[in-house]
Amino acid sequence: MSKIPFGPTYEEMLHPNKVAKDIRAKALKAKSDELDPINLFNITWKNENNQVNKIVLPKELTGVDCNIVVLLGTYFPSGSHKVGPAYSTLIEGCVDQTILPGEHTILGPSTGNFGIGVSYICNLMKYDAIVIMPDNMSKERYERIQKYGAKLDLTPGSESDVILTLERTFELKEDPKNRSLAQFELLPNYRFHRHVTGNSCIEAVEGIGNSRIAAFVSAPGSAGTLAAGDQIKHVFPEAKIVALEPYECSTLTNGGRGQHRIEGIGDKMCTLIHNVLNTDYITLIKDEDSVKGLKVIHDGTDILIEQGVPKELAVAMKDLFGVSTICNIQGAIKMAKYLRLGPDDNVVTIATDGFDRYNSVIQEMENRYLEIEDFVLRRWFKDVFLKVGEEDIADYRSKEQKQKLFDQKEKDWLKFGYSKDYLDSMKSMDFWNGEYEKIQHYDNLIQQMREE
Repeated sequence: MSKIPFGPTYEEMLHPNKVAKDIRAKALKAKSDELDPINLFNITWKNENNQVNKIVLPKELTGVDCNIVVLLGTYFPSGSHKVGPAYSTLIEGCVDQTILPGEHTILGPSTGNFGIGVSYICNLMKYDAIVIMPDNMSKERYERIQKYGAKLDLTPGSESDVILTLERTFELKEDPKNRSLAQFELLPNYRFHRHVTGNSCIEAVEGIGNSRIAAFVSAPGSAGTLAAGDQIKHVFPEAKIVALEPYECSTLTNGGRGQHRIEGIGDKMCTLIHNVLNTDYITLIKDEDSVKGLKVIHDGTDILIEQGVPKELAVAMKDLFGVSTICNIQGAIKMAKYLRLGPDDNVVTIATDGFDRYNSVIQEMENRYLEIEDFVLRRWFKDVFLKVGEEDIADYRSKEQKQKLFDQKEKDWLKFGYSKDYLDSMKSMDFWNGEYEKIQHYDNLIQQMREE
């Protein structure tokens, strides 16, 4: 086990200033050499000054009075915050000694960013990896996974067909040499986001508005990021937790199925690690609006400035967002209007990744339109951001609505070998709090194994 490069604890990912000073300095210096294993210690939302990487969106873009704060995932190693749960799941398996070097190959079911994270982490920690994902995702995702050394095992379809990747992973797990980092069902994903992302969100609003969080908005892929809402509600009980879905694939809202273009979300299921007890609203976002919005942000800098967005922010945003981020921003604007939030209120959301893996998505969109001149971008700017309405918002705070989500989860997961008793245990916060409390146990084990 000592041959494995061991990385940070959960607490060190939340507070990188708690990492030994010499290791922290080496990690920061190694950012330019992303395949140096010391980069494990750069898995954090924080920058070199121990401040959360974030942007407060200009009100000229959002059209609302409240503050919309976006945490920036592009600064994580490999370019996405999904590297956090990938590392957490692998390191827990290492210290539990259920994943052994030289013996096991790692499986990473994904639609892209988690697969990239698995490939990257396995490169640094010296494991072979196979990423199982749909065969119709952006080519940049496949290229980066292969760049980091993992093999691809592609299943038919696109984002909405992720259930096929789970079925394929279930098949591959029959080989005792394979170990799955199953983001949709394993609790390290929950632990990372509740502790690291949730507390980083809380820190991110300090000194902004009333320094509280009125709403946390995120589109569930694995629903790991939504676990941040559990910690946010623990600190700010009045906070509303909002899950976003593609309008074209409204599974949680009404059992809807369909193809869509928002890579990383809307996977036709209620994931096992989704704590639906703390989901207050589910909101639908149209996929084409998210792609149009990304085009405006990336290629319409002059249009943004023309519409009143400060030049510094217009330039800064150019490469910070992906398609799912625009979905999250639209959801944040929608909920700000719906909840009647004012200038003292804060809505927090997440930028899972940056623009670097979406060139092909924009090219595909451009091929579908006859022209995208400045006058078109001006119209899209207003339609996608300023004219966001309050439609397609479902209130899920009642017991009856919660039961619908529990029923969906049961339908999705009984077939993968989970018992009804286990699924029923998730109907109590005691289950989720118990899983969260395991962080101290794993932090102790990581520290012990690191010292050997």
